[in-house]
Amino acid sequence: MEKTDMFYLKDVSYKDIIQLKELKIGEGIVTCIVGQSGAGKTSLLRLLNRMNNLNGGQIFYKGELLETIEPVAHRRKVMMLSQTPLIFPGSIEANLQIGLDFSEKTSVTKEEFKRVLHIVMLDKRLDDDAEKLSGGEKQRLAMSRMLLLKPEVYLLDEPTSALDEESEMIVMNRFIEEAGSNQGTIIMITHSKMLAERYADEIITLQKQKQ
Repeated sequence: MEKTDMFYLKDVSYKDIIQLKELKIGEGIVTCIVGQSGAGKTSLLRLLNRMNNLNGGQIFYKGELLETIEPVAHRRKVMMLSQTPLIFPGSIEANLQIGLDFSEKTSVTKEEFKRVLHIVMLDKRLDDDAEKLSGGEKQRLAMSRMLLLKPEVYLLDEPTSALDEESEMIVMNRFIEEAGSNQGTIIMITHSKMLAERYADEIITLQKQKQ
């Protein structure tokens, strides 16, 4: 394990889905996780987020054994955006604010809310009903909420799967720049070969386990 490792996985097993002898994920870079369906990509992110528990092996976060870290405190630093993110009843602004409230972060201005919405190309009013957004718009609302919180690690599960290729490239370019300006580490699952080739500093390919 090196000082620049954000995560270090040793002899990790999870159900019959993941078997990893050793895996290092670097700090301050973009790592893309690719592989066929059923290869355990989402399960791996959930292990890093402490949403799943290991069956065997060890995971270290910045040199500290992950199982010794309090889960809620860890998830404030290592945030995960699922393919179907949690959207709360109420306005877009309320959904952005609730993330700050849950994470006990200082409130920000309406202009900052608008700025992060612009980053993800979500051209909506702050008082629009968040529950009436499309699936892809809800993903981008959750992305903008994540940017406000400035975690150490952004775990992204197919964050722009609902966008066309051109929009996907624009949104991810802006998102990566913003996260990078806050020294964030991005670990992203993607099926887009172009996205991975253009933005990944490292690419991890997971193989489906033989039954």
